[in-house]
Amino acid sequence: MECPYCGHPRTRVIGTARSSRGVRRRRECQACKQRFTTLERAILTTPLVVKKDQRREEFDREKILSGLRTASARRPVSADDLERLVDRVESRIRQMGKTEIPSRVIGDLVIQELQSLDPVSYIRYAIVYLGLDDLEAVRAEIDRLLQEGAG
Repeated sequence: MECPYCGHPRTRVIGTARSSRGVRRRRECQACKQRFTTLERAILTTPLVVKKDQRREEFDREKILSGLRTASARRPVSADDLERLVDRVESRIRQMGKTEIPSRVIGDLVIQELQSLDPVSYIRYAIVYLGLDDLEAVRAEIDRLLQEGAG
């Protein structure tokens, strides 16, 4: 493992821990003595994402996380909560066993997970994802959420 501070090719592992996201290793550079953490994850194949205009691109969990971070800004939602949400979505996509998946299916999985995590973040995300372009549409979605919560 190359040191991210000085580029020296030799580092040593000083601690290892398992987490839900993979194996975390604490490392120390043998040259500059700086310490840093790495995360090792299995590389599993995910299907190609088919966009609305029929373009295909690799699944990118960082794109999903970015949108979720924006939707949950200044909300009581931790970074770990968002990581776990994307982990669940990614797992469900893999379980489908398809080589290609429409972006709409991924969006539906994300929005379903987000609705149970934080309703305000859900509404923020839904405004963009569902194209709620006026106050009546937003109100209708909020009313639907409130009705589900009461029922």
